[in-house]
Amino acid sequence: MSTPVIRRVVVRGRVQGVGFRAFVEDEARERRIAGWVRNRRDGSVEAVIAGSLEEVDRMTAAVRRGPPGARVETADVSQAGDEDLRQRLAGELFSVLRTI
Repeated sequence: MSTPVIRRVVVRGRVQGVGFRAFVEDEARERRIAGWVRNRRDGSVEAVIAGSLEEVDRMTAAVRRGPPGARVETADVSQAGDEDLRQRLAGELFSVLRTI
């Protein structure tokens, strides 16, 4: 069993108004990934994802690809921590948060 990891992914390009957050939420639920996703006012989408290294790697690859209507130009991936993960809504494994 691998050690759990937490990552932040910020994607830029045509990623708002194309179902990107719903895509990330669906992928996370399918993989039993913990975390959250939200739009940012600068036009990017930000997600924090947590799980096994293998599942987080697969989830990161899915986010880099995005849904059919999206065009991901960049995906910045960085380490995140428990404090980032705690931003999800109480009682939810994965949340869609409000735009910041």
